[in-house]
Amino acid sequence: MQEPPKGYWNPYLAGFLLGLTLLASLLTLGAGLGASGALARVGAFLEHLALPGHTASSEYFGRWTESPLWYYLVFMFIGTFLGGLLSAVFAGRVRCTVERGAAFSARGRLLMALVGGVIVGYASRLAGGCTSGQALTGGALLLTGSLLFMVSVFAGGYTAAYFVRRQWHG
Repeated sequence: MQEPPKGYWNPYLAGFLLGLTLLASLLTLGAGLGASGALARVGAFLEHLALPGHTASSEYFGRWTESPLWYYLVFMFIGTFLGGLLSAVFAGRVRCTVERGAAFSARGRLLMALVGGVIVGYASRLAGGCTSGQALTGGALLLTGSLLFMVSVFAGGYTAAYFVRRQWHG
């Protein structure tokens, strides 16, 4: 087996530990892992601070106007972010750069990342969950919809890569 590059964990060990984290979440909270719910709760809270009447009348955000700190996924999201950041800092892998292909500008790459992030964020809330919730929690529970979703994500990714690879390689 090939050793992972310096500063990276063994992917098998990381996957095993992620599985234990999911198991602990299911056993202690009765719910799985995900990230989009945390961002939606924070968004509802911030909107409520700026426009309380509008938020309270919203069918979607209206029920989430209390502090997002009452929602467990907010802590999971914060822990995931801080854990990834600390891991990168300790491994010496932190640098400010925009990874992009030779045929794409940094500004274009950032714009496309923003647009893609907004689309995925909207779609994940429309679907009632994000890809991590679908793949990790739904996959661990062997839910047919989650497994079909992940096959579709990979098929769509490989198909899209075929059409945009020239942007990366020039």
